[in-house]
Amino acid sequence: MMRVLVTGAAGFIGYHLSDLLLSEGHEVVGIDSHNDYYDPALKAARETRLKERKAYTSIRGKVEQPGLLMEAFASHQPDAVVHLAAQAGVRYSIENPRAYVEANLLGSFELLEAARAHKPKHLLMASTSSVYGANTQMPYRETDKVDTQMSFYAATKKSNEVMAHSYAHLFDIPTTMFRFFTVYGPWGRPDMAPYLFTSAIMEGRPIKVFNHGDMRRDFTYVTDLVRAIRLLIDVPPVRPGQPEEIVDGDSLSPVAPWRALNIGNGDSVQLLDFISAIEAAAGREAIKNMMPMQPGDVPATWADTTLLRRLTGYAPQTSVREGAKAYVDWFREYYDIGG
Repeated sequence: MMRVLVTGAAGFIGYHLSDLLLSEGHEVVGIDSHNDYYDPALKAARETRLKERKAYTSIRGKVEQPGLLMEAFASHQPDAVVHLAAQAGVRYSIENPRAYVEANLLGSFELLEAARAHKPKHLLMASTSSVYGANTQMPYRETDKVDTQMSFYAATKKSNEVMAHSYAHLFDIPTTMFRFFTVYGPWGRPDMAPYLFTSAIMEGRPIKVFNHGDMRRDFTYVTDLVRAIRLLIDVPPVRPGQPEEIVDGDSLSPVAPWRALNIGNGDSVQLLDFISAIEAAAGREAIKNMMPMQPGDVPATWADTTLLRRLTGYAPQTSVREGAKAYVDWFREYYDIGG
């Protein structure tokens, strides 16, 4: 059994990953600040469920706080570390970029320094599909150039990849960067499209459909995502030259035990089809307010998941219809909304 340190453990993905690890009998040390970017009550509700498990240890604080992560690494000596804590959101990075400097850049620096001092067997860090930016060749492959980010949020995540690569090279820290695509499912964030669509449909309010509906996303169901993370914990990259079969299309660095990896559903779905799936699950039709493209956004995303499949034998498989129904069912129960 492992001891895994998860930052952002009371967040959407962090909660699901921690729950999976605990269900397998592992110990989890969870760090979260419970900031007010969205309703802290939702984070508290997630964490309450985790605290019911004896193998869960909670630490409250911001990852950018000097010394917090160093002390956590020193005290708990985790076997693996999954860094999910970050300031999320493309739009908010235009309004409040300093929050992204503090959480994403300084927070990741504190993490890397702690990993340097107390090296885990595997460091796994969240990146984003947004690093692909203005790329138009799809599906996105991990070996594609990622030099044209369209938002400051994406720029901080690209910076995290570069920072982590340097530490992996200098200090021999096995590091995997996950590029998440559009993640959704139960316990999802209130600032994300599934919540905004579902709450508006339930209340009979119009929904905003950007780029007049001409959008495609690789919608990834959260339990598929965390299953992939769990499997990848057991596949740390090695420094080139050491015994390891390098698979076709591997993003393994030529100078460091570092790789970037897509975790998506491997399919690009029309936004209007996703909305239709929510409508079907809710049993109500959306009032659509067609809007132009938002600043910093991209018209489409699509993950090539070949590398994930070659490394783990796993590929996400939840359809949008299945995932939307599970999300709406949870939404009704959590927010106490009748049929």
